[in-house]
This record gives sequence, C-alpha cells and structure tokens, in this order.
Amino acid sequence: MGNEHSSPPKTEGQVDGRPVTFTLRQDEKTGKRELIWQEHENASQGRLTDKDIIAALPVHAQIPDDYSILYASPNPSAPDNPQASPVIFKSLLATNLPQPFIHHFQPPGNACWQLRADNGAFPNLHIIVSSGSGTGQAEDVWTQLVKPMLQHVCPKANAYALHTTTSEHTVAELAREVFLPQANDGVTQAIILLSGDGGLVDVVNTLLAGPCSKRYKKPNATILPLGTGNAMAHSVGLTSDNTMGLRNLLQGATKPLPLFRASFSPGARLLVDEAREERRLSDVNRVPTVYGAVVCSWGLHAGLVADSDTHEYRQHGAERFKMAAEEALFPKDGSPAHAYRGKVSVLRPLSGEWERVDRETHAYVLATLVSKLEKGFTISPSSKPLDGKLRLVHFGAIGGQGAMDLMTKAYQDGKHIDDERVGYEEITGLRIEFEEEEARWRRVCVDGKIVRVEAGGWVEVRSGVESVLDLIIDERT
Repeated sequence: MGNEHSSPPKTEGQVDGRPVTFTLRQDEKTGKRELIWQEHENASQGRLTDKDIIAALPVHAQIPDDYSILYASPNPSAPDNPQASPVIFKSLLATNLPQPFIHHFQPPGNACWQLRADNGAFPNLHIIVSSGSGTGQAEDVWTQLVKPMLQHVCPKANAYALHTTTSEHTVAELAREVFLPQANDGVTQAIILLSGDGGLVDVVNTLLAGPCSKRYKKPNATILPLGTGNAMAHSVGLTSDNTMGLRNLLQGATKPLPLFRASFSPGARLLVDEAREERRLSDVNRVPTVYGAVVCSWGLHAGLVADSDTHEYRQHGAERFKMAAEEALFPKDGSPAHAYRGKVSVLRPLSGEWERVDRETHAYVLATLVSKLEKGFTISPSSKPLDGKLRLVHFGAIGGQGAMDLMTKAYQDGKHIDDERVGYEEITGLRIEFEEEEARWRRVCVDGKIVRVEAGGWVEVRSGVESVLDLIIDERT
C-alpha cells in the first residue's frame, strides 16, 4: 500500500462469528484504506480495499459493536458478458472493528439514506431500471447488486417500487403520472436511476412541464452510471470507487441539481428513434424548450453524439464517441472536416449585454454545467460538482487534426483550455443563430437528446433555472 503508518490500528474481533485479528492500513500519501483480517483457527486472510466498501452499518442500536460491512465484489461473469454487472453485492458481519474504520465508513448524520434494519420509516422509494441504456447492463446490475443491497437494508416487504423501462417514453410517463403528482402533494420521494444522463433529463423535463403546487417537495435522486458517457456521474464523483454509486447512495446528502433552459425557434424538432422520427418540443410560453443539467452543444460534439446514437454504435459503449469523431474529423471521401456557419453570442455574468464571438465559422461550441463528459474526458476543469456555473468551451474550424489534438488534450486533465485556440469562460447565456443550409449541420445536443433546428433558426441557452430535483452526492469523495 505504499508509505503506511508504522503502527496500523488492530483489534480482536469476529467476522461472521469467526475470531479474527483486524488490521486497518492507510497509505499516508493517498489516504487509501485497506481492512485486513487474520482468522485465529487457520491461516486464511481476508481483505477489503476502500474502493470496494459501500458502508459499515450498525446492526442494532442495542448491540454497539456489531456492524454489517456492505461491499462490491468483481463479477466473474463480467469479462465474457458485456451485459453482466461489473460487480455483485456482498456483506459480512463484523464485531469490534477498528474505530477509524467505523468512523470513515459509517454514514454521517446528514446522510440522506439511513436505511438500517431498525429504521422503521422509509421514503417513497422508486427504482428505475433503464433496460436500453449503455450496453444493457441495468437489469443485471439490479439483480446482482442493487436488489440484494436493498433487501439487506430494507427488510420490509414492498419497501420500494420497481420500474423497468419498456420504451424511451417510460421514464417521462412515470415522472408525469407518479413523481409530479406526489411531489405536488408534498410527498417525500427518492429515485434510484439505473441509467445514463438521459433518465435524469427525462425526469427533470417532465417535472418542469407540469404546474408546481405550493406544497411541491423536490424528489431526491441518484444515478447508477449505466449509460454511455455518464457525464453527471463522473463529474460528481460517483465513479471514483467500485460500488457503482451505492456508496454515494448510502453516505451522500442532497444538493439542488442546477439546470439550464434551452429555448428554440418555432420549427425546431426533437429527433428520436435514431433520427427516423421527429417530434414537437414542449412549449414554455409558446417557445419550444428543453431543460438540461449537463450540456448544450453545437458542432463537433452534437454531431458525434447524434451520429453515434445507433444500435450498432451503442454496442461499443463510450468508444462510440471516438469512432464517430474519427469519421467526422477525417471523412472517408478525403474532404476536410466541416466548418459550421452561424453567429454565436454570449451573455457574461454582470454584463447584461449580448456579445458576439468574433468568428464566422466554428468547430466546437459547448455550454456545460459539469466538468466531465465521459470517464477521463475533462471538458471543463474549473467546474465543481453542482456549483451551478455555466461554462462555455469553443474553438473555430481548425481542421480535423487540429480538433483531434485539442480533444486529446481534454483527456489529459483538461489541458485543452490552455491552448490559445480555445475559448473558455463562465457565462449566463449562449445564443446561436444558424447559417447552414443542410439540416445535419443544424443539430443541437441537450444532455444527449438531439434537436434539429430549422434553416435560419436559433437556440438560446440560459442558466439559473430553479431546481426541481435534489441529487444525492457524497462530497467527501
């Protein structure tokens, strides 16, 4: 474990009733912990690293030394099955653990979820299994990881409602028929989304589409990152351990989910079913509108998200974005990467005046509330989890190789923002007026959803939308 304490904490205790000696090791440089136990009756040894541990929960208030250690273990079936859960749920009963271990892994007093066996009261708990997200792992993650964890911490029958998606409309319908009415009645609700960012944006848009009563109570939500990019999960730290968000679920507290509003010109249409169908957008004061929590983009990012949203591409997970980017930047017919034409204007904090970006053609225009768009891809390094600040990243038509070089730097902890060709700043508004004849160059991405704007149309993005949902995050990660 590297440079460790000279005298790691030890205690004599039990694991599942067997006498053991516990040793807690902690790396002084990284802070990483490892719990090791040596059985007294034989030479066998067990160990858990902190990345695998979900929580240490007291078994009962009357037995102060007994704890259930909940953890995630690698799934032996996962390497050969892309739809298998990467990890499975495990637990053990431990007595007389080292106090520093308990202190770190027992949920704090402000944790949103106190799901102990003797709790007595549970929130209105909903689990959404998005069967079509990512590579299709959600159903096995539910069976192998989430369900056994809930059975462990929620011993009551019917302690939760399970919803499995049957179409791309399932989440929105559930939010409209269940979450919004109950929120308007002041009911406390908790939602576990086994999905990507799309599930979250479906809930948000549906909650914002209906009228809110004076009794409205914001639902709490958490994501188990099972989409393709999982931008929100990566940005708030849900993927910093091996528990797929379950540690965050049990140890996190709620924070308002910041949102932006993307308003469109009247002819804009939402593209669905791999762009084979288009639909009208929801109207807000007769203006077509989509709300987002992650990103609104035009140019290279929007194009590669749209082009890779097919069954064939989705099989490749996050690699689909790199594959689509390669095709967009280096077309097979040998033509140069497209130079997007349009007028881009920004509204800066404290300004109140729209200011035009001094450029006729563009390659990348992206406004975001998060730091990462996928694992390792840091698009906005100044962004902090749920800080509510909208930031703009943009650069002009610099050719396929130039754009590829900048995107490569984004994978190097966001070093692209140090390149003089890249514009990067905090904004409160973004407006794009399109000057493209071909429809494919007028596609806008809002949190993975693709909107095609009509010729001569526009999109306007504004931050500061009142939050209608709280996200559960563990800020200690």
